[in-house]
Amino acid sequence: MKIARFNEGRIGIAVDDAHLVDITELIGEDAAAWPPVGTVRLIARFDALRPVIEAALPALPRIPLAGVRLLTPVPWPNKVIAYPVNYHDHGREMQAGYRADVQGFFLKPNSSLSGAGEPVVLPHLPTREVHHEAELGIVIGQGGRDIPRANWQAHVFGYACLMDMVVRGREERVFRKAYDSFCPVGPWVVTADEVGDPTQLEMKLWVNGELRQHANTRDLVLDIPGMVEMASAVMTLYPGDIIATGTPAGVAQIRDGDQVRMTIDRVGEMAVRVVQGSGGATSVFDKPYTPDIIKQR
Repeated sequence: MKIARFNEGRIGIAVDDAHLVDITELIGEDAAAWPPVGTVRLIARFDALRPVIEAALPALPRIPLAGVRLLTPVPWPNKVIAYPVNYHDHGREMQAGYRADVQGFFLKPNSSLSGAGEPVVLPHLPTREVHHEAELGIVIGQGGRDIPRANWQAHVFGYACLMDMVVRGREERVFRKAYDSFCPVGPWVVTADEVGDPTQLEMKLWVNGELRQHANTRDLVLDIPGMVEMASAVMTLYPGDIIATGTPAGVAQIRDGDQVRMTIDRVGEMAVRVVQGSGGATSVFDKPYTPDIIKQR
């Protein structure tokens, strides 16, 4: 099942490549409610709600995907957990002497989340570059603490495409990755049963048709079971929490007018446009930074 949010916060199921079905009222949610935790509640109650949804789908009207604006599917998770330098090739291009298996994770704010139908808004930082990072997003279903790696699958609800945007520099990582729209997730969350084994997924990212990143999840330094185990060793995971797996080599600058597109096998395809904003200036980024990135061959 593919769970999406669209237009003004309505919850839908993608029934094919071209249509959605609106299930907002069916599952008892209010699209206008604040905070927007409808999909978190759906994930938490999914075992009970799934047969209700499946029974109702054939009779519900189809909505053309082309006519809706896709939002981030889980806009109000308890946390977004991100693992830095989790591919060896990206570690080499960034001259990083550590990897995620010994470095741990960081957190991104919910306010950085955006969807496939929303732009990435560049802050007004003339001295800095903003780079794209393609990642697999893992959405937690059953929460828990101290989850052993052998049980990781019981706690994963599904997967999504995720882009982790970053102001390149050496300042605090969260500070550089926390801007609004710097974490596009979508186009929907695909339930784990549709994806199957997530350890052999091909992932690609293009900018304006130019292939920049291409990797397979088998090349992760800290694998998916290890990420669930490590995060839950430190803090309780809750339904709807999102884990970003880290990016492979090929990160590079995005600019006003660019289109960034990524695909992940059996998960989906997401394309977002890039626009230049007028806000976001801060004295922290006044000093220029020129990254010495070694492109991988």
